[in-house]
Amino acid sequence: MTRPDSERRIALVDLLDRVLAGGVVISGDIRLSIDDVDLVQISLRALISSIKTLSGPALERIPRDALEPSDD
Repeated sequence: MTRPDSERRIALVDLLDRVLAGGVVISGDIRLSIDDVDLVQISLRALISSIKTLSGPALERIPRDALEPSDD
């Protein structure tokens, strides 16, 4: 008996290859506040890609604000 989701499974190597071929931007913000007073703010901006993907015209497609910290 074949499981229905077995065709959707992707090997980790294939997933990593897809991410490096296209690139991915990870961004996130964590803010700890008490009574509307911000105590701690952590901002994360990361770009994961291969050098080959970022060379040439591909670098121009990345929005400039994707890697810059927000002014919150």
